[in-house]
Amino acid sequence: MNNDLSRRAVLFAPALLSVASAASAVETKTDDVQIAPSKILVAYFTRSGNTRVIAGTLSRDLDADLFEIRTARPYPDDYEETVEQARKERDSGVEPPLLDKVRNIRDYDTVYLGFPIWGETAPSAIRSFLRTHDLSGKTLRPFITHGGYGVGSSPVVLASHAKETRIEAPFVMEADQERRTLEQVRIWLSLVAR
Repeated sequence: MNNDLSRRAVLFAPALLSVASAASAVETKTDDVQIAPSKILVAYFTRSGNTRVIAGTLSRDLDADLFEIRTARPYPDDYEETVEQARKERDSGVEPPLLDKVRNIRDYDTVYLGFPIWGETAPSAIRSFLRTHDLSGKTLRPFITHGGYGVGSSPVVLASHAKETRIEAPFVMEADQERRTLEQVRIWLSLVAR
């Protein structure tokens, strides 16, 4: 039986080499066409880090580039001061300058854009990002975190600031813990500080 197997191996070897050679030729032809893979960017704005966790997961799983949207002047560390500043920016239509921008935005076909809901809408930093980056002809896939009030008017903001962009339905997740933590601490204090 050993001789029978060796004979088969000798007989099939040229056939296998010919198949391997043909497969190699097909691969070469595909390489000659130089089909560029789709380039993906994950851009996100975060305060507490919830949106950063989602952005990091997307970046790793999609093998995509990652960009954190940061304002030139950082928001206050204090949660309530940030809420007040965000309210003022929203009400006055302020679009704060960004610390940096994506230099090669034209190289991306798809942009995953992540942000929390602030004051029932997208933060001003997102409006700034969309104003300073031309996403025309690209696909925009929003991922949104919120503290229990939903996406608010953020779809309107995206549509008005990215007019020539194909905007897909967002991934939405309730993830705000900071506000609830403050509420729980205040409830506790009201009980013990009597």
